[in-house]
Amino acid sequence: MFKILICDDEKDIVSGLKIYFESEGYSVLTACNGRQAVSFVETESDIDLILMDIMMPVMNGIEALVKIREKSNLPVILLTAKSEDTDKVVGLNVGADDYITKPFNPMEVLARVKAQIRRYKSLGGNSAPQADETTFVNGGIIVDDKTKTVTVDGEEVSLTPKEYDMLKFFINHVGEVFSPKDIYRNVWNNDPYGAENTITVHVRHLREKIEIDPANPRYLKVVWGHGYKMDAQ
Repeated sequence: MFKILICDDEKDIVSGLKIYFESEGYSVLTACNGRQAVSFVETESDIDLILMDIMMPVMNGIEALVKIREKSNLPVILLTAKSEDTDKVVGLNVGADDYITKPFNPMEVLARVKAQIRRYKSLGGNSAPQADETTFVNGGIIVDDKTKTVTVDGEEVSLTPKEYDMLKFFINHVGEVFSPKDIYRNVWNNDPYGAENTITVHVRHLREKIEIDPANPRYLKVVWGHGYKMDAQ
């Protein structure tokens, strides 16, 4: 049984999520502000994940996350309103593992919670992942070039050879923008004849395997008029 902490000042959200997760076999702690969340992290040693709102009284989610990261690398998923785009970025920069925009579907929340807990446990809980020159990591994606395996949030995914080569290329150039022709030259090592359609298809297939929501990708982004890039996580 996994234990999660749900922290939000909206009682209906906390109550609804608590009922849903308990019906799925989770143990649930609840808090209504960031200060309470920090206190739980200090006193409860067996919490597996935190779901936390950003806008709360007493201590907001960003402030609480900063305090939590001083003590723990527990997975933290932020709950945000659509108008809080700046706060999402700040949250990711100070250590959030993911964010979910309100209103949300409880099934999506459950899927993201499962993914983050799998990743956390696969990396040894409080132990940081050990990377070397053959291991490439960005957010929840780990590419092991020695075994040619890829895991996303702790779960292994099956890629074709070209999908693997493309992912490896992007993860080695996080934040850089490449045109379809540039990607084709580097991945296919050939003249980029018909590159546009080939790259479009391969990017779509890769997103279907590494993104939680391929229609709203977190990793592989289009830079309109220029090409594609992988965002740092």
